[in-house]
Amino acid sequence: MVAKRSGVTEPFNRDKIVRGVQRACQGRPVSEDQLAILAQRVEDAIRSRGSGEVPSHEVGLAILGPLRDLDEVAYLRFASVYRGFESLADFEEEIAGLRRERDRGWRSGDDDGPRLSAGDGDPPRPEGRGPSDGLEPADRQRADAR
Repeated sequence: MVAKRSGVTEPFNRDKIVRGVQRACQGRPVSEDQLAILAQRVEDAIRSRGSGEVPSHEVGLAILGPLRDLDEVAYLRFASVYRGFESLADFEEEIAGLRRERDRGWRSGDDDGPRLSAGDGDPPRPEGRGPSDGLEPADRQRADAR
């Protein structure tokens, strides 16, 4: 079950993941099969937590890593809405973080970095990021406030 911000709970729905990510991937070279695999990775990550109910913001966090691996532009689109980017500086910080992570070899789909399987979770975070959610403290506060 997914607990929404309004307090309503609903069953986890993989199709909702695909629909949400499709918007971020609009006009990008991402296939339906790749979206289905991403949704499966997200579902696997959520189910592996072993909790019967997960907050909706944790579902969003579980999307970020696989989407980053799939397409950086789609990731930025999704992250900008999900994390509530408010300025150009927010985009610049996120892009700088993507570049640092790429330099460290986080990309699962590139030949120059380690490959991640569906059960590996999110790639390593650069120094200063939160231990499990990948959000800066200010971003975490914005996400928690939603």
